[in-house]
Amino acid sequence: MRIALGLSYNGAAYEGWQSQPSGRTVQDHLERALGRFAGDGSGPLSTLCAGRTDSGVHGLMQVVRFDTEIARDDFSWVRGTNAHLPPDIAVQWARRVPDAFHARGSATARRYAYVLLESPVRPSVEAGRVGWVFKPLSLPAMQAAARHLVGEHDFTSFRASACQALSPVKHLRRIDIGRKGQPDGSAYWRFEFEANAFLHHMIRNLMGSLIAVGQGQHAPDWMAEVLAARSRDAASPTFSPHGLYFLGPVYSESWHLPARTAAFDWLP
Repeated sequence: MRIALGLSYNGAAYEGWQSQPSGRTVQDHLERALGRFAGDGSGPLSTLCAGRTDSGVHGLMQVVRFDTEIARDDFSWVRGTNAHLPPDIAVQWARRVPDAFHARGSATARRYAYVLLESPVRPSVEAGRVGWVFKPLSLPAMQAAARHLVGEHDFTSFRASACQALSPVKHLRRIDIGRKGQPDGSAYWRFEFEANAFLHHMIRNLMGSLIAVGQGQHAPDWMAEVLAARSRDAASPTFSPHGLYFLGPVYSESWHLPARTAAFDWLP
């Protein structure tokens, strides 16, 4: 049978999602926990995720699937697996799904959020959970720049050199930008991105350029020039991973899977 899990994690202590020889990734911890809970002596269970995250990036609803012959009810997979996971990784839900379900291939879109602290003082209690800038940002300027990015484009200018995607052309469906804080003081910014797929480091590279526009280093129309250049050198440097959250994939309602977790309401 095939099982789908929704997973939340703080990525600060891990070397990204994908399994590594060190064993210090989110996938490594999850697969070991599943194997221990299954208790059939076969070792870790193999999983496939909806979207890999880099070191320091967090997940609010990573979705994974695995195949097993072990019968457990849905909530047993949640509580039993969590009993073997570290405190900063937790399964949020489990569902039995048809064999045709593919965590990555069945997704119609992926969603990310970036949380950014604008303050003259660096983060403290939220260290590792937010990006940080100390210069004020302009919402209208960043919104105007973001409009150049929405739609289907060649995003080579925002692609990491190590990216393995077959094509740099992606359809960025939306960029929503919100601010929460005092009108003339410190604030938390929340940037949400949704696309059919993302390139390696694409959002962190987009954030670097959006912030440059927001701080007045470039006019909003500069973003169109960067996009048209199709060169990584044209864009701003890659921004910090600390405020980046994988909100999870988007699936057809026909799969009957949750679309969010409680942690969605925890973000500023």
